[in-house]
Amino acid sequence: MENSSTTDTSAKSHNTDQNKQAVMKDIRAKWSKFSEHDVSALKGKADLVSQVATKYALDHAQAQREVDAVLKGRQIGAGA
Repeated sequence: MENSSTTDTSAKSHNTDQNKQAVMKDIRAKWSKFSEHDVSALKGKADLVSQVATKYALDHAQAQREVDAVLKGRQIGAGA
């Protein structure tokens, strides 16, 4: 049973990495003003909203709607 637990943990880690990469790719596809470094340094959804609002001169509410549409419930940053 220990082997299956190790495999499960490894598979979850791999899926988390894939999900994180997919989110990063989606962010960069939507907002070209973000570099890979910008995206990898994001601390969370609120940070992304703030940066989208700043980089694209949007009000906070509009930036929030756009971020929500791109993330589709996925997490970014340290919690991802």
